[in-house]
Amino acid sequence: MPDWRHRIDYPRDGRRGVRRWLPSWRQLLLLAGGAFGLLVATAGVMYATTDIPTDLNSFATQQNNVFYWADGTEMARTGLVNRQDVPLDQVPDQVQWAVLAAENETFYSDPGISFQGIARAVYRMGSGGDTQGGSTITQQYVKNAYLNQRQDFSRKLDEMFIALKLDQQVSKEEILGGYLNISWFGRGSYGIERAAQAYYGKDVSELDVSEGAFLASLLKGASLYDPATSADNHARAVERWSWILDRMVKIGKLSAADRAKYTRFPEPRPVPPLVGLNGQTGYLVDLAKSYVQSHADISPARFDLGGYQIYTTFEKPRETALTEAVETAEKGLDPEGRPADRNVHLGAASVATDGRILAVYGGPDYLKQGFDNANTVNVPVGSAFAPLVYAAGLGQGVQRERDGGRTSVGPTTKYNGDNGVELQTPEGPYWGRDGKKAKTANDGGRNWGSVSLRTAVEQSVNGPVQQLGMDVGLGNVRRTALDLGLLPESMGDLTPAYTLGNSTPSAIRLADAYTAFDAAGRRTDPYSVSSVSQNGSDVPVEKPKAVQAVTPAVAAEVDTALHGAVKDGASKEVRQAAPDGAGKTGTTQERDAGWYVGYRGSVTTAVTLFRLDLKTLELLPLDGVGGAAPNAPDSAIPAGIWAAYAKDAAH
Repeated sequence: MPDWRHRIDYPRDGRRGVRRWLPSWRQLLLLAGGAFGLLVATAGVMYATTDIPTDLNSFATQQNNVFYWADGTEMARTGLVNRQDVPLDQVPDQVQWAVLAAENETFYSDPGISFQGIARAVYRMGSGGDTQGGSTITQQYVKNAYLNQRQDFSRKLDEMFIALKLDQQVSKEEILGGYLNISWFGRGSYGIERAAQAYYGKDVSELDVSEGAFLASLLKGASLYDPATSADNHARAVERWSWILDRMVKIGKLSAADRAKYTRFPEPRPVPPLVGLNGQTGYLVDLAKSYVQSHADISPARFDLGGYQIYTTFEKPRETALTEAVETAEKGLDPEGRPADRNVHLGAASVATDGRILAVYGGPDYLKQGFDNANTVNVPVGSAFAPLVYAAGLGQGVQRERDGGRTSVGPTTKYNGDNGVELQTPEGPYWGRDGKKAKTANDGGRNWGSVSLRTAVEQSVNGPVQQLGMDVGLGNVRRTALDLGLLPESMGDLTPAYTLGNSTPSAIRLADAYTAFDAAGRRTDPYSVSSVSQNGSDVPVEKPKAVQAVTPAVAAEVDTALHGAVKDGASKEVRQAAPDGAGKTGTTQERDAGWYVGYRGSVTTAVTLFRLDLKTLELLPLDGVGGAAPNAPDSAIPAGIWAAYAKDAAH
């Protein structure tokens, strides 16, 4: 058996005392070589057994969803993280090199790790410090994308081996792009795109090298280099900005002549206010989000991870005008002095003839009120339903006798306009559930005598419209209402009250229904999103198609009556503001809702007024709201809002 002790000669023969136990220089070399070999073997095993995680940190992949106005300007951002990915080719080359000069100039030649940085981290750990410092961009990306932010040796080892593997398996461009998209730049911004917006109000593609050098300085510690925070921060930012530009010259990525052009620090804009969901913005975002989730292949969970750019149909000038019109009307309310003005709610919506929702007023402030007054489902439409009954009669004809065929009616067809006339069916009088014959009910109990159907619509005479609905058949009227876009779940009971508007469509849906009368009978379901993209790629979104709801002839006759209502009918109070407008007032027998629905040009707007007991969710009477006289129509405030908006909004 070999004598290994003799070969190693330890303890050393021929030596006495302490020298016997001191290793020779050959033994020291052998020991060092063995330790190095063991270290290499251990590193090899760790490298071989280390896998690149398949999933990025949820924090690293989470982004904002950004909502835009119809003109492409930003409306709002939602999500816990203010981040938006951009492809690397949208980041100017000199901006990329500003970052590399500041953080890792050897990025394109190094193996993904810095041996000097690792040695420095080991030394600091041994001396009681942390392991931070000296990381390559690849290591920083690994830390942010795959690992936690804990500063210890174990995490540093994981970072090193994953970085080595990642550098072998992924292109440098992919790593740099990922790094730029998840890095923290301050002002609530993750990623260089949101940083460009936060500091300079522009896309990253529009940055020059000087601005890029400042953003690169923020990577060293955004809280220390935002010049808007303090004078010390400003001084630090200027110094590092200048150093980065000089460094770019030294590594050959910026000429001295170009460097000489940048002598003035590119002051970022002041810290912008957060784009939140207060005011009307939250209502608009909710509408758009709901549309995306029901018309695109995006699950709610995926949507919440963010990264989507949602281009809405909302027009900011119209939204501003509609909000101002409602808020002006609200100034006439006195909840403290008049009990009738308490719990008052106003809602409004503008819809174009092609279905685009242009503006919405959902309530006083989204952050204070959780429901949308423009999208309610419990407010009866009242006599604003009359044009739909009229359209059903003109389009389908009537049946007045049990075995008689259907006959056509027109705008000049006469009906009894007196109050309290018994309602008839082909079988005879209509008996109500109370065991009494149902009778017509005009506003104020007024008798009108014999009136044409057109006059009944223009002057808002309930009786003829009620009887017309009975003659057409309530089921047939319902079918026309559905064709015009009212939702089945909003339909009221098929009783004589149906023709008086016991249905509860939202302001959005009712406005959309009226668009058909101004568009030769064609209408499109309302929609709030024109397109969606994710990190520069289009996301398919289903958009509604136009349908022929009623014939052009029927639409033209209803349109004539609605213009007549403004010219010299029940809607003439809006004539001064919109002499070319068309519209219809809406009131209920119970006096629990007031409406005005009208159009001017290619835009239809519906305004609703109601009072709501927030505990019981029951509607309260509108008597005396705004100090109105006892017999004043409940449609007065909505009509006033419509008129002010129609006058001020762009057409």
